[in-house]
Amino acid sequence: MSDRSSTQPPPNVWRRVAWLALLAPALIAARHYAAPPQLGTIVLTGTVRDSMNHIWQRSNEHWNELAGENTLTQMLGTGKPTQREYLGCMQGSISHDTLFVTGSVPSHNMRQLQFAVTGTCDSVDDFVGTWHTHPYRAAPDGHALKEAGLSKQDLATFSKGDDAAVLVVWDVDSLDAAARGPDGGVLHPITIVMH
Repeated sequence: MSDRSSTQPPPNVWRRVAWLALLAPALIAARHYAAPPQLGTIVLTGTVRDSMNHIWQRSNEHWNELAGENTLTQMLGTGKPTQREYLGCMQGSISHDTLFVTGSVPSHNMRQLQFAVTGTCDSVDDFVGTWHTHPYRAAPDGHALKEAGLSKQDLATFSKGDDAAVLVVWDVDSLDAAARGPDGGVLHPITIVMH
């Protein structure tokens, strides 16, 4: 005579299996949400690239009119009002490890100085990050000094925010970018593709 109950698992095992079946999809989704893909590339459309170049050129027009002024005067914005940094809000989308920038609008409440700019991108549709210009500075001998890339201050400011990416234009078709990693850290540099 066989006892059927001895070959079946105890009832508490079935409860555990049922709970795992219910929780597994939620655990998988939470893991994916907690660790988004790492951005590796930023793609700019031709229209956005051309707009950024135009804004950089306009911001940089009078770079060589500051040779007679000291750096502190320029940084405080108390010297001649010539070139100014610009802050734009990038619009687009993220797909897998690529950020697509399809539009740009000026930041709200933009305050432009010679070597600094502030503003906000609150309420911007499809917001993915910010970009700004680095106009040339004038060396005492009259040559252009270029800040080729994101500065330490740019990266420090970016690390405190929650934007997906930050980009700087420091000459025509000359760009540098950083992105936020899955752990919130700063990934720099990031590949930029101008499409």
